[in-house]
Amino acid sequence: MSDSAARSMSDEEWDTLVHQLQAQPHAGPRPFFYNRVHARLTADASGQRQTLPGWLRRPAYAALLGALVMTLSGDGAALRPAAGGTHCDACSNGQQSPVLQR
Repeated sequence: MSDSAARSMSDEEWDTLVHQLQAQPHAGPRPFFYNRVHARLTADASGQRQTLPGWLRRPAYAALLGALVMTLSGDGAALRPAAGGTHCDACSNGQQSPVLQR
């Protein structure tokens, strides 16, 4: 059973309270709110200069660029074959290597 003592207000009082709430003006932003927001956004966008280009700020592109630089930075000596298949000019003439002479 419902407790009538818990309902202190009658239906008419609830109806008047609901009508009073509906009669209040709708809330809105303060005057010139959107102008202030727009001005702040444009000031932040123009004042915030990036020192690095956009593609370099992404880690995947920076890692790819680093790998490319490391790959191409060598002088290529390890990739060139030795002349005549020997390791020094003295050996190709039939002489003993200067390091091994005593």
